[in-house]
Amino acid sequence: MRLRGSKDVLCFSLKNIVTETLDPARRESISRCRRVNRMLSNESIHSPAFSRSNSQASIDSASMEDFWRETESVKEDSIGGQEEAKPLDEGELEAEWLQDVGLSTLISGGEEEAGKALLSTLTRTQAAAVKKRYNTYSQTMRKKNKQSARDVRDIFGVSESSPDDASLSITCLSDESQDEEGRFAVPRGSSVSILETLPDLPIHSNGAPDPGPKPAQNAVRGDFLEKNIAPEAEELSFEVSYSEMVTEAPKRNTFKRSDIKKEDCALTKFIVQKTRFGLTEAGDLSVEDMRKVRHLSLIELTAFFDAFGIQLKRNKTEKVKGRDSGIFGVPLTVLLDIDRKKDPGLKVPLVLQKFFEKVEESGLESEGIFRLSGCTAKVKQYREELDAKFNADKFKWDKMCHREAAVMLKAFFRELPTSLFPVEYIPAFISLMERGPHIKVQFQALHLMIMALPDANRDTAQALLTFFNKVIANESKNRMSMWNISTVMAPNLFFSRSKHSDYEELLLANTAAHIIRLMLKYQKILWKVPSFLITQVRRMNEASMLLKKQLPSVKKLLRRKTIERETVSPKASKTLQKTHSSRRMSDVPEGVIRVHAPLLSKVSMAIQLNSQTKAKDILAKFQYENSHGSSECIKVQNQRLYEIGGNIGQHCLDPDAYILDVYHVNPQAEWVIKPQPSF
Repeated sequence: MRLRGSKDVLCFSLKNIVTETLDPARRESISRCRRVNRMLSNESIHSPAFSRSNSQASIDSASMEDFWRETESVKEDSIGGQEEAKPLDEGELEAEWLQDVGLSTLISGGEEEAGKALLSTLTRTQAAAVKKRYNTYSQTMRKKNKQSARDVRDIFGVSESSPDDASLSITCLSDESQDEEGRFAVPRGSSVSILETLPDLPIHSNGAPDPGPKPAQNAVRGDFLEKNIAPEAEELSFEVSYSEMVTEAPKRNTFKRSDIKKEDCALTKFIVQKTRFGLTEAGDLSVEDMRKVRHLSLIELTAFFDAFGIQLKRNKTEKVKGRDSGIFGVPLTVLLDIDRKKDPGLKVPLVLQKFFEKVEESGLESEGIFRLSGCTAKVKQYREELDAKFNADKFKWDKMCHREAAVMLKAFFRELPTSLFPVEYIPAFISLMERGPHIKVQFQALHLMIMALPDANRDTAQALLTFFNKVIANESKNRMSMWNISTVMAPNLFFSRSKHSDYEELLLANTAAHIIRLMLKYQKILWKVPSFLITQVRRMNEASMLLKKQLPSVKKLLRRKTIERETVSPKASKTLQKTHSSRRMSDVPEGVIRVHAPLLSKVSMAIQLNSQTKAKDILAKFQYENSHGSSECIKVQNQRLYEIGGNIGQHCLDPDAYILDVYHVNPQAEWVIKPQPSF
């Protein structure tokens, strides 16, 4: 260590004194930090490929010390609570993957409509990823003398003469899967595809719908983006499948190499294309449709890494059994189930919101707010009281200061049974970053990971990052930069209770901190659902409706068991739905929609659409009609236009969405104005 003047000497002496008085575990943590710091500066040991020179150092000594302290806290908190994970073979891992992406039907051999509908929407790269995992599963089952559920050729329609053929035209929605008239072709194999019965819709191999004639205004910028775009800014498209984008690149080395730099300004600025359909937040879709987005996102993420030759391994870490009551160590879903008895629309645990509020009250300008440990005795006392009294609304928040709230916020996340973000994907991210792709590629991988998160994790992560950006906004006073926050919080949000070498933990520190920094930088666009995934969800819903309608004939074609029972209620429901649909189509001319606003005085209105009609224009018309001639001005600022039914569950439309375009994609939808739920 090189000292610069008396101030450095004093700091060095104080640090030695403090270290000597620490408990053995603390001394071991700091010793490890120093060993790793020496590794970084040792010329004989290569640092990670994505961490280059001293001027571009990945993590400074102080930050590394913070990292190791947090890492030790994670390990100490997990003592006695973890269950030893049993090693899984490749077949079992791939079986879990197939279940996680909604394709358990390939394992069980059942006839679930959801699995068939999902397979019918896959792009070529996505279908190749599924085929690869299913092949591994099948081969493993054969080695165990167990018959796999189906032959892969029965699923993807691959010809026996070319078993290695990656052409998955029967399953994916590619141009090659259609004949000259646009109908889906019959597979050459012995199996018959259900896709013959799907309605015609020109689809590109990347999953995006055929745009047809280009409108006058093909794309507009998001309101959240800067008007004056810097020369180094790059355009980011959500219309094309990320994995298809990578495989269609003429040369893999055309991506610029991006080293991790400590300066926040080094991260690229992105311009997001806002199409005529607008942009969609994760919370704008129904729960059922977001479940489909999660399945598709995990398949797409796997295909994305496959395109780079990187295996997205799903090695399981030690499991910790979650508690059924209290606050700390309780799964997010359990906490939300308890909290929703008080507030049904809640998306983030109440206790976490209270931690945010407590820090925001008086701690945003407190120096080193997330570095300080607070009073140990008070923290222990508050933890016990929160576990015992919070759910009964008996905990007194006025006696807690912001320092203890910050400490318990970190403890809340590191004591979750599983980490907020999937640590099992870190090795794939490390491999990706070691290859040095452009920051755009890193963002795309991160974007898919966020979309694949469970609802509770994603909503909590969004609230947490919003809060951290408030802390960073006061960096001049609290000394908590984006870099500091990401380094301190990485072990709490991406924790692994497995044993790692110092070098492996260094890679974890670099990668996890970098991922969190990307989240903080790009959080305004990170939660927006890629439009190519929404297109696939629409196709899934269309296929599901068709399968329900034609299920008996499909089963006969596939030589499956006939339907044993048909209840009367579904038929009656379909009849009513058909009657209502035909009545609506007869009452409302082409290009005219009837918008319902049940909470406003003007509850219904027919709207003639043209190519320039936006969602916000319809909202403005309702606001005018409801306020005109009334003594009370009715505000609809918190009201949004929803697309409900048809090939979507529920879709809160972007105010800038062109409704005629949405109408053409989903002519059977109903249109409703209602309040948008608060986060």
